[in-house]
Amino acid sequence: MLEKAHIVCHCLAIEGADGLILVDTGFGTDDARNPKQLGQPFRALMAPQPTLAETALQQLEALGFSAGDVKHVVTTHLDLDHTGGLPDFPQAEVHVLATELEAAFNPKLNERARYVASHWRHGPRWVEHRAEQGGDSWFGFESVRIVPGFETEVLMVPLVGHSRGHTGVAVRNGEGWLLHCGDSYFNHGQVESPPSCPPVIGFYQRILAADNAARVANTERLRELAATHGDEVTLLCSHDPRELEREQARAAAAATA
Repeated sequence: MLEKAHIVCHCLAIEGADGLILVDTGFGTDDARNPKQLGQPFRALMAPQPTLAETALQQLEALGFSAGDVKHVVTTHLDLDHTGGLPDFPQAEVHVLATELEAAFNPKLNERARYVASHWRHGPRWVEHRAEQGGDSWFGFESVRIVPGFETEVLMVPLVGHSRGHTGVAVRNGEGWLLHCGDSYFNHGQVESPPSCPPVIGFYQRILAADNAARVANTERLRELAATHGDEVTLLCSHDPRELEREQARAAAAATA
């Protein structure tokens, strides 16, 4: 029997001299005010609880920033729980892999429920990136360098499978790297050795994957990355509450150091 699991929507904010970069936006203010726009299938399966206080916009405002301070949004993919905040940052450039933008604008029958067109009805300033053009090698993964001139190095690391154009986002963090893996995995146990995963989460990942074989292969590659370069690269995904708590604790410790 499948049991309920608690998941979160984990976004990143990167501060630079010229503004902020967001990695994903989670649910937005429109979602909190009108959760029905997320669609009945998603609401029935996931029972989301979007609130205004937990939107990226209000959390940034609580830190003293405004919507206009967000200059770039880097999307791991365009699923509805990752893009709800796009209308809250209408001036930001929105970076996305070209294959993901194509999937969102021309979804196959089994993809339609994952994308919510109202999240980009305002006409985002899309910036398409192609993994096959100008890629660099990053710990054995292909990558796409973005936001030239920003003092923090930010890379898109294609990790397809969950969706057609899914990508991780690597951020230089001092002497090491933080890799936001998006929905490449949902639970920390999947990138540990030996791997483990709650059955309900494994089931959800399989039924939602655009290419499950590619998703599994990339999760295995991430597990190998953690095992061989864990001292240089910290992995986190979008939906694991334990990883969110870990990063919140690190941020709090850094702020008081």
